[in-house]
Amino acid sequence: MSVREKKIMALGGIEFANKTEIGIKNLFRRLLNNGMHGLCFSPYLDGQEPQSLITEEQIQRRIKIIKPYTAWIRSFSCTDGNEAIPAIAHQHGIKTLVGAWLGDDPEINRREIDNLIQLANDGFVDIAAVGNEVMYRGDLTENELLDFIHEVKAAIPADIPVGYVDAYYEFTDRPKITEACDVILANCYPFWEGCPHDYSLLYMKEMYNQAVKAANGKKVIISETGWPNLGSPFEGSQPSYENAIKYFINTQLWSKEDDIEIFYFSSFDEPWKVGSEGDVGAFWGLWDKHEDLKY
Repeated sequence: MSVREKKIMALGGIEFANKTEIGIKNLFRRLLNNGMHGLCFSPYLDGQEPQSLITEEQIQRRIKIIKPYTAWIRSFSCTDGNEAIPAIAHQHGIKTLVGAWLGDDPEINRREIDNLIQLANDGFVDIAAVGNEVMYRGDLTENELLDFIHEVKAAIPADIPVGYVDAYYEFTDRPKITEACDVILANCYPFWEGCPHDYSLLYMKEMYNQAVKAANGKKVIISETGWPNLGSPFEGSQPSYENAIKYFINTQLWSKEDDIEIFYFSSFDEPWKVGSEGDVGAFWGLWDKHEDLKY
């Protein structure tokens, strides 16, 4: 970036007013081709949803699509076929942030934790994530989650960092969980807090800095952030093609300029998400549900 662009980034993002639509698309493509730190991996095809059995064939196909553009992927579960994701990613030279999906079903939780431990001991896990937004949803008590975190840390090689994924503010509100983690995995979504797009990068920086303060010197990784291109507005946040492509550009430029490790959400659109997030839930991918690049 030029000195002028760096100053603009510090204030809240690239100055798009003097760029044509073609210029913005070209900038997107250049950043994509240059590669990003990480992508959240979306395995579910149209008609599938969590607890659907996913195949190694669909995992292979989608990883091959994103392989040229990312150094890491993040997976969300270790059951129902998701346990194949880390090994396939490693086959393609991609590092893995592997998540055990914890909820309110003790039997599923047990399988998730056991499989995460097995995958880590088999050498397929670069960072282990014990749970995703469990505190936010209220699926477990804090002590139940802490027990799982300590169990995983005791059962896998000591050189594999163990963390927990949740909204950035949970690490301020729950210091015991923050203390138990080797790495802080913070979800930062200006969209879901109703932030207008023009201020979204500044707001994400505030979210990140709050997590950094809570972390007390531990590494902070943004485990999710993104912007949808279609769907209903959320307070001041407006889904649109233009906003989505600009948010990606600003996020990647900031990531590279300040060396912020970010897992962008998401790789592919997943239609099942309309059930939990409304119509906007289906449109967070860089690739659509047909596996075509949107931008």
